Amino acid sequence: MNGMIEVEPIDDPGIDRRDLLRGAGTLAAFIGTANAQSGAPGPPDGQVPQASSGPPLATVPFGKFKISRLIAGANPIYGYSHFNYVFSAHMGEYHSTARVLAFLRELERAGLNTWQASWSERLETDWLKYKEQGGKLQLLLLSRPNFNDQPEMLNRAVKLNPLGIAQHGASTNRFWDMKQMDRSLDFLKRIRDLGVMVGLSCHNPLEVDYSEQRHWDVDYYMTSLYYINRPRAEFERILGQVPMGEIYLPADPPKMMETIRRTPKPCLAYKVLAAGRAVNSPKQVNEHLAAALNGIKPTDPVIIGLYQRFNDQIGQTAQMMREIASPSKPA
Repeated sequence: MNGMIEVEPIDDPGIDRRDLLRGAGTLAAFIGTANAQSGAPGPPDGQVPQASSGPPLATVPFGKFKISRLIAGANPIYGYSHFNYVFSAHMGEYHSTARVLAFLRELERAGLNTWQASWSERLETDWLKYKEQGGKLQLLLLSRPNFNDQPEMLNRAVKLNPLGIAQHGASTNRFWDMKQMDRSLDFLKRIRDLGVMVGLSCHNPLEVDYSEQRHWDVDYYMTSLYYINRPRAEFERILGQVPMGEIYLPADPPKMMETIRRTPKPCLAYKVLAAGRAVNSPKQVNEHLAAALNGIKPTDPVIIGLYQRFNDQIGQTAQMMREIASPSKPA
């Protein structure tokens, strides 16, 4: 299980990764040049390690749909490591379209029925090709932070036929920190008008409470177990300084899980493995997964990013889910 990366779609505040990766100095151009100069062959394209097959995972209600309680997240697929540029490049160069399609087929083999991803042109290409080839997975879509200022992009995103679209957590956090949470409402209504389920991604438990207390027209929440986007002043109060990079405080998950338990709407828990910081052994992965499943409602799923490059993280994680959340055990 070493190397497992659990991530949610991009939640780096203030960063539009299309800008970061655009132009002659893009990540793709850098990787292509490096590979050409080294002459080092990569693994065969269109192949990923085969996942252990298994019966369909238990599903939970999601509006009129049923989704597997384990949902695969797409950050490792598209190079959003939540670590650094080098690790992101390592992930991104591996996942050609052929390997993405192979990865999605392995999810099916292992018994999952839902994938969760942030919208991008690359996702659009890969997902439509996967569905053209008869792919059976369902899609949950996360908007991008700039969608709030470019709501017309929702008309393009909905063509992927997702079960639901959620406002990005960076947007939610930005509005919260500005004390302007109600600025979310117009965007959420635009999602509703598309005829898909409406989601709100949050890092701060108080954001969920705010929406629930005001009876917002939201169908589900994406709930990060770690509040990584705290304002600078709050980090200074807690730690005495503003740290470099993302910080995952162990005191955060119990607070969000308490909020999840008292929220009647579905909550999709993510950052379960602290974006790959809790994967030093299968035992550690199992403990964190079990803590999450036992800390949220039995009808709530978890989103786990899976990186199939080196070992069968898909099959291993699916089997852990069966063992932890089997019908004979309280989840």
